[in-house]
Amino acid sequence: MMRVISFADADRLLTWTMVADAIEAGHRLPAPEIGDMLLSSDGKSLLNRAAWISGLGIALKSVTVYPDNPRKDPPLPTVQGSVLVFDEASGAPVALVDGILVTKWKTAGDSVLGARLLARPDSRKLVICGAGTLARSLVAAYREVFPGLEEIRIWNRTPEKAAQLAAEWQAQGVTVRAVTDLAATVAESDIVSTATMAVAPFLQGDWLRPGTHVDLIGAYRPDMREADDAVLARGELFVDSRRTTIGHIGEIEIPLQQGVIDASDIRGDLAELVSGGAGRTGPEAITVFKNGGGAHLDLMVADLISRTVAAKG
Repeated sequence: MMRVISFADADRLLTWTMVADAIEAGHRLPAPEIGDMLLSSDGKSLLNRAAWISGLGIALKSVTVYPDNPRKDPPLPTVQGSVLVFDEASGAPVALVDGILVTKWKTAGDSVLGARLLARPDSRKLVICGAGTLARSLVAAYREVFPGLEEIRIWNRTPEKAAQLAAEWQAQGVTVRAVTDLAATVAESDIVSTATMAVAPFLQGDWLRPGTHVDLIGAYRPDMREADDAVLARGELFVDSRRTTIGHIGEIEIPLQQGVIDASDIRGDLAELVSGGAGRTGPEAITVFKNGGGAHLDLMVADLISRTVAAKG
């Protein structure tokens, strides 16, 4: 019987460590088969992403993207949809999982796994660029996976939004501070995580000190970038998946096309990091991880959610 899983059914049952572990385990399995289909009309879109991982299962993520929804009365989410999970042995659908739930845990979980594999374990200072929903998840995810963090700062192009997010965490007794001087903050940070809607680069490689880990999340379209050429040129570059970044995401594809980097400069992806076939070369290295997403990650996280809910009855 197929189980329908809402956000409320599962969100409280998960931890960021569970999600990072599930994504890591998924990358020890055979390489996924993935495929996308996009339909568009009048600025609205239907995106379907599928993945099949031998030994894990099959998933189809189907979401609509309606940019005008937040301006409706009452406001509606821009992105809505679900992930349908199939049993690999029988082909039967076993779970229909809320898409916002999967996306929340997958996106930040992908990044903190990359950081767990690449950032210095003694990292103490984190700056998050962006103050939206994802930034809120990143504070929680990094606090859990890096319990030694002593300081978390939030920067946003609109300072009021950074201050509001910092105040939300301060109300929970967590030390989070809004900042306005990004250059100075980055220069003092051990981990820099970017989760913005920027099209033009704003993060400058000259600001980075040796040993910093850079977690690039926001640029997901071919025309988008968050980091300038110096970030990629100075850093040891890694991606979550070559198949979902090269040729798809401006953060990687634009510098490739302009000759700033070569495909061989990508030192590894999550599968290679997990297997020990790639990693940072030393404590002074600057590491750069591009979070590109993909249906294979949706499958790994939706499978975890389905199993966790089933175990709780």
